[in-house]
Order: sequence, then C-alpha cells, then structure tokens
Amino acid sequence: MGKHNHERHDGAGRRRAWLFRLAALFLLLAARPILALAGETTVMLNGGIAATLNIPDTVKPDSPPAPAVLMLHGFGSARDEVGGLFARQAEALAVRGIASLRIDFRGFGKSDGDTGATTIDSQLDDAKVGLAYLTKVKGIDSARVGVLGFSLGGGIGMLAAADEPQKIKSLATWSSVGDFKADFLSELGQKAFDRAKEDGIVGIDLGWRTMALKQSFFDSLGNHKLDEAIARYTGAYMAIAGAKDFSASYLVNFASLAKAQTKLTHVIPDADHIFNVLGDDQSKALDVISKTTDWFASTL
Repeated sequence: MGKHNHERHDGAGRRRAWLFRLAALFLLLAARPILALAGETTVMLNGGIAATLNIPDTVKPDSPPAPAVLMLHGFGSARDEVGGLFARQAEALAVRGIASLRIDFRGFGKSDGDTGATTIDSQLDDAKVGLAYLTKVKGIDSARVGVLGFSLGGGIGMLAAADEPQKIKSLATWSSVGDFKADFLSELGQKAFDRAKEDGIVGIDLGWRTMALKQSFFDSLGNHKLDEAIARYTGAYMAIAGAKDFSASYLVNFASLAKAQTKLTHVIPDADHIFNVLGDDQSKALDVISKTTDWFASTL
C-alpha cells in the first residue's frame, strides 16, 4: 500500500471531483428517462430494500437456469446509477442471457430507512440481503452469481465477496474506492470528520443533493480493509477505472492481492470516475458496459 499512499496526494484533486461529477445526475435522468425493460420487475426485499429484478426472455420453465449479477450503486446514488449506467448494464446482460438485480441501499432511492444512518456495515448487510434473494429466484443458477460494484459499491462488493465467497463466482468493480477512510477523508475533508465527531452528525453537500451523515458512518470507515478483503476472495475478479480517476491507482495492487486464477484490470484512457457518461460522447461508458458484459458472460 506504500505506493498508493505516495500517490494519494497527487490524486487528491481527482478524488474531490468524484462526487461532484455526479451533480447533474437527476437532471440527466430527467432528460433521458429510464424505461422499464421487458422482463424487469420492481421488488421489495427484506428490510425495505427496493430493487429491480431483470430476468432475460431466454429464461423459460424448461430452460436451464440462468447466471445472475447483483449490482451495488455508489455513494449517494441509486440503483439505475448516473446516466442510467446500471440500467443499461442490466439490459446488456439480459441480451446475453444473464439476469440481474440492482438494489437501492437503505436510505437511498426508493428503499426505506434513514440516509443519515448509513454505514459501511449497513450497506454490506444490504448487499447480503440482495445476494440471498437473488440466489433463490426461480430460474436463477445459484452457483453462477456475480457482483458488480460501482465506486463505494465496489468496496461493498469486495467485502461481500470476502465474506461469502461460496456465493459469488465472479466480481467486477467500476471506479472502486480502495481505502474507505482515506478516500472519504480526501473527498469530504477533515472538517466534516471533526464536525461529525463533535456534534454526532454533519451535513454534506454533494452538489445535486444534501444529506446528513452520523458519526457511525465515519466510525465504520475504519472497520474494514479492502486490501485484506480482496486477498480473501478466491473467485474471478475484474476491476475497471478511468485513467483520470483516483481509483486507477488501486488496480495493480488489488489485482496482485487477489487469489483468483482469472483476473483482469482495465484502465479506460481519458475517462473520469463515471466514464464520461454525462457528456455527449458515450463511447467510454459503452466500452465499460461491453467489457463488463463479456466478463460476466465468460466467468459465470
């Protein structure tokens, strides 16, 4: 991790942009409405977790069970993700005969719960609820389930894979955090940490929305080490990051730590944290979706 600590100062400016580049999220979604796809249904999981289940048209009563992917969104986002990236990924997977479940963490999107009460541990619990549900869906092959995590969701996906490797055959991350505490300290600033410690809660302005975070969130950042988590995971592992994003500095180290026989890293040239999805040129976002679809098709 020494190399990454050295690079952390160089990447501080890029980290500060990783939430604010999402500032146009809701405006973009309003301009480009996400339409429900054939085979998609909205479901409510245990704990009031809202989710979208996508079962490909190829799944029939007499057909073999299909592989599936659980999708975990980023900090302050929701299950369709910025620019509809997760909704678009679900569609691409369905075309290849792969089912998916994308969830809203509790307190976000349409899920129940208090946004301010979120912690790394609560999101990990939510991921495990989604995983348990997905493995029991009729027509899903519980032995061929993968996880896709974006940004903070990437870190949550690594923890889930480390805790339940028998349930997760393949893991992919996009622009994943690599050190919960260091990355959020760089993003939110020391003042936010200090205010939460002093008052028990702090207001955060993400650019497109404001939210409050309780001290329990900041405490939870130090409870999990992602380098240790990925070293415990034995399934297939792929990580994608934009060359202009802080997350790219973690890829080599995580890939070296992963015990998987099948592992892959991709750095997308000239791409930012969200793969330039808010611009007119969608080629980088489409490249990520294509690479991810091919990955799960070959590893599930």
